[in-house]
Amino acid sequence: MTTPADEAPVVELRLGGFLRIGRARIAVAETFALLRAIAQTRSVQGAAVEIGLSYRAVWERVRALEADIGHQLVRKTRGHGTTLTETGAALHDALSGAAEGVALPIAREARVMQARLAPLLTVPRRLGVAASHDPLLMEVLAEWSGAEVAVMGSRDAVIRLMDGRADAAGFHCGAIGPAAAGPPFSDLVADPAFRVRPLFEREQGFLVAPGNPLALRDPADLRMTKARFVNRQKGSGTRAWFDRLLAETGIRPDEIAGYDLEEFTHQAVAAVIASGAADAGLGARAAAERFGLGFISVGWEVYCLAASASLPGEGLDRVQAMLGARVGSVPGYRLPG
Repeated sequence: MTTPADEAPVVELRLGGFLRIGRARIAVAETFALLRAIAQTRSVQGAAVEIGLSYRAVWERVRALEADIGHQLVRKTRGHGTTLTETGAALHDALSGAAEGVALPIAREARVMQARLAPLLTVPRRLGVAASHDPLLMEVLAEWSGAEVAVMGSRDAVIRLMDGRADAAGFHCGAIGPAAAGPPFSDLVADPAFRVRPLFEREQGFLVAPGNPLALRDPADLRMTKARFVNRQKGSGTRAWFDRLLAETGIRPDEIAGYDLEEFTHQAVAAVIASGAADAGLGARAAAERFGLGFISVGWEVYCLAASASLPGEGLDRVQAMLGARVGSVPGYRLPG
């Protein structure tokens, strides 16, 4: 399941409000658009085309704005076009900084508003879920059919949520919690704008050929036997966990044969091993069970689902309930402790 090409959003939120200077009340969005167009085109005529006004209307806005503020904002110089004065540039930079500062929260709230309005739309909107791969979660999301799912690494999923490009993010951090995993995970759990719910715990370990013919137990065995390893992609929680295992045992990545061979799902890792093209990989027990592989556990981790705190929770509650109903019957999963 992957996300289709982006469509025009139903809800668009933009920087607005008013700036008060003395008795003057200046529209923020309109002023920023005007100053930005002049700064970029270095021409009043170019600015007029950029913002869809006549040449005369742009000059009238400039003069009215200068009268309200009490400073010259625009300077016209022969041979150099039209530029912002120091005051104009300072006002432009202040408004630009404000726009950048609120861009991500505005993008997130636009998605929340779109989800809230979904019942009123002709075609109900499905939630955009960016998620690290998990076999059981993918099954449940497909059965629920209320989400458009993009599979990616945990880090990218969380960043996409925080940037306002997804409604929810599924992620995991290995044997450590999100707060100890560093940015963006620690930033996410510390931000009250987001709600993080533990969905389940799952067991991860080394997937190996049936019977474990190379007697692999840990990264030291991978190095000693020169076992062919198949890795997960950079940014995935499983890749980060394997890198920590290497660091804890003092093993360099270049000492692991196949460290740079990457797959994007647990099933893909299991399939490569089952085909005989690799000897081992780190992944979920569920993938080993599905492909009839051997499995050497390295520990349990919590898989989490995060979303904006203001997003209606009915859909995600449904996903959590569906997972809870089957976690106990699938090897390698248990309810969060």
